[in-house]
Amino acid sequence: MRLGLALGYWGRGPVPGHVPLAQEAERLGYDSVWTAESWGSDAFTPLTWIAAHTSRIRLGTAVAQMAARSPAATAMHALTLDHLSGGRVTLGLGLSGPQVVEGWYGRPFPSSPLTATREYVDVVRQVLRREGPVELDGRHHPLPYRGPDATGLGRPLKPITHPLRAGLPVLLGAEGPRNIAQTTRIADGWLPLYWSPGRADLYAEALAGAPKGFVVAPLAQVRVCADVAEGLMPVKAMLGFYVGGMGHAARNFHAGLMARMGYEAEARRVQDLFLAGRRKEAVQAVPDAFADEISLVGPRERIAERLESWRAGPVTDLLALAPDPVSLKVLAELNS
Repeated sequence: MRLGLALGYWGRGPVPGHVPLAQEAERLGYDSVWTAESWGSDAFTPLTWIAAHTSRIRLGTAVAQMAARSPAATAMHALTLDHLSGGRVTLGLGLSGPQVVEGWYGRPFPSSPLTATREYVDVVRQVLRREGPVELDGRHHPLPYRGPDATGLGRPLKPITHPLRAGLPVLLGAEGPRNIAQTTRIADGWLPLYWSPGRADLYAEALAGAPKGFVVAPLAQVRVCADVAEGLMPVKAMLGFYVGGMGHAARNFHAGLMARMGYEAEARRVQDLFLAGRRKEAVQAVPDAFADEISLVGPRERIAERLESWRAGPVTDLLALAPDPVSLKVLAELNS
């Protein structure tokens, strides 16, 4: 199982420790480093900065939001950084949800998310292959554009720049079973948001068609500490925000995923508290058991024991979410 460092996205401002942490991960033999975006910092700029201060570690987006850019623009970002970094880029994409797509990016959330994702990946692949002008008779991402306000002057174009790698890896963040199954057909790998080694059977059917070499790279908070309950608090804070507030009460993909993992009543309780403005209570309402099974928290010996279950399943890459340097080092030692 390869290790990756997941840095996420910025909060109120830049995180000074991200570049040194990425450099330390590279020194420790980590395979990859990943950045993200939500509605603040973007995924590609920090990754480019990290690329300039490292030499070997692979560079991934987990995830870049599809609504933020047209598929052609995303492909341009990826191929540009791939050249600058010497072929180190992995493009991780995610659809996000209606709250962000419509509330932040000002775009309609697709009526058929699976079709929109499939078309997006199709355009990205065409740009990277550069076999001819990019064309798609698509419902969500037609090229050339053919909407009612089109001039009719658009024509298919071939990228001026020759991509460094036609097969630049494309991974998808997917949560629903049908979305995961489609991911095995159109992408090089899957980026699970919440992964529980003890519930791998939940995904067995969706992953059944995955080809050889398919990447399964979940994100998990890793924290070496003496007090497990205290160490789980950042995990619970993240879950409280995502399950409680990252989406509408009637349509929150994160709450739906938590429910499918056996915590339906608890997910509803977290949502109710968060949306009522009782955010601290929402965090407290996240079950310790759920936070624990999707993370690696506690003393070194406890993490070592639990790490075996992560290695025993289909996981190919463990993306450690923003650990401190000590946790980063311990994880590398235990995985060696």
